[in-house]
Amino acid sequence: MASYTISVNGNSLAVDSRDPDQPLLYVLRNSLGLTGAKFGCGLGQCGACTVIVDGEATRSCQMPVAAAVGRKITTIEGLGAPDKPHPVQAAFIAEQAAQCGYCTNGMVMTSTALLARNGKPTLGEAKEALAGNLCRCGTHQRILRAVMRVAGRVAP
Repeated sequence: MASYTISVNGNSLAVDSRDPDQPLLYVLRNSLGLTGAKFGCGLGQCGACTVIVDGEATRSCQMPVAAAVGRKITTIEGLGAPDKPHPVQAAFIAEQAAQCGYCTNGMVMTSTALLARNGKPTLGEAKEALAGNLCRCGTHQRILRAVMRVAGRVAP
């Protein structure tokens, strides 16, 4: 058993793992109780497990816990609170951009990373950034409207 110190949502946390290749997703959910990131495909293809690592949207199912040491990790729990949501979360609520909600974590985290590096993305840039996030319910138009709302642009 090895201990790893990782920075999650501004807190330095020690976590134990028998396997340095254990996915960060499992550590977040099972060891730290941060269940916002979801297990979807386990292959990094659906985006449900997305967290922000050093400013980049990252699939936590593909990142080994050992690779998370020394990195700044933000989960959806670190963005906002029910009484004070992050602007992206507030826009998702305003646009009713969640249906079943399973993809919402990944969509919010990917959108947040996009808007942090490009505060005024075009619709095309938003579509490109979210292309790797799957939504089976078909709320893509509402999600894009939420991103455009935060960017101060006209929604599609």
